[in-house]
Amino acid sequence: MINRLIDKIQKTGAPIVVGLDPMMKFVPGYIKQAAFKEYGETLEGAAEAIWQYNKGIVDAIYDLVPAVKPQVAMYEQFGIPGMIAFKKTVDYCKEKGLVVIGDIKRGDIGSTSEAYAVGHLGKVQVGSNSFYGFDEDFVTVNPYLGSDGITPFLKVCDEEKKGIIVLVKTSNPSSGEFQDQLVNGKPLYEIVGEKVAQWGAEHMPESGNYSYVGAVVGATYPEQGKVLRKIMPNTFILVPGYGAQGGKGADLVHFFNEDGLGAIINSSRGIIAAYQQEQYAKFGETGYADASRAAVLDMKTDIENALNSR
Repeated sequence: MINRLIDKIQKTGAPIVVGLDPMMKFVPGYIKQAAFKEYGETLEGAAEAIWQYNKGIVDAIYDLVPAVKPQVAMYEQFGIPGMIAFKKTVDYCKEKGLVVIGDIKRGDIGSTSEAYAVGHLGKVQVGSNSFYGFDEDFVTVNPYLGSDGITPFLKVCDEEKKGIIVLVKTSNPSSGEFQDQLVNGKPLYEIVGEKVAQWGAEHMPESGNYSYVGAVVGATYPEQGKVLRKIMPNTFILVPGYGAQGGKGADLVHFFNEDGLGAIINSSRGIIAAYQQEQYAKFGETGYADASRAAVLDMKTDIENALNSR
């Protein structure tokens, strides 16, 4: 799957992942009105609204980017109907040829970790049959519990040729409360990065230079990104924090290797809620998907310019 992601990045020329993190305040009024007319102001109505909103965005951007990243919490808040919308979104994105990164940030041990891995990446056994649950291509995982929490995911990845992306240095302001703490003279995020590199070396695809064990490193910490890029040379880095959280193309060049690969940059509300920004206000509510497309094109240009000038 990592080689498929790389192939898609090279074909689109856009190392970009669109975060499908729908919030009701982002959904245009006319979409909510139609959903509520059919299902009422209910969980089912909310789920229908976010599904239709997602579908419009995906239709507008699927030919421009290699991947999307639905954040499961944005769907879980609407209960079972929300999770149905999550599954419909995953399936639709895959139909459109997009690589799907499930942003689930799971982290547990033993049979619980195995169940998460099976549910999101693998197949669950039901009698003599087996079924995919949510069937994402990659998922994000929290390494705080150590290898016990990661190994079950790696086992499923080996079986399914899929991947995980491990939280290493996250983009939020308080990440340093734990991640920057020194352990034997090193920041904790460096130790996690070293472990990711080790896991990656043990789980390489049959061909290619990049492991299917990736890392999350925030765009808001470019200096740490430089260090981690050296620690994890064969690791693909998912970089959140672009746009709405302050990251910009010039901050990103050190996340990439000399081959121009090795990183994929995430933007969520900067793309999916672009129509609410002054820069794209001309599109209006009914043109929200076109505004998202324009935001992707602008992001692509920003990243290209930064990489060309390094």
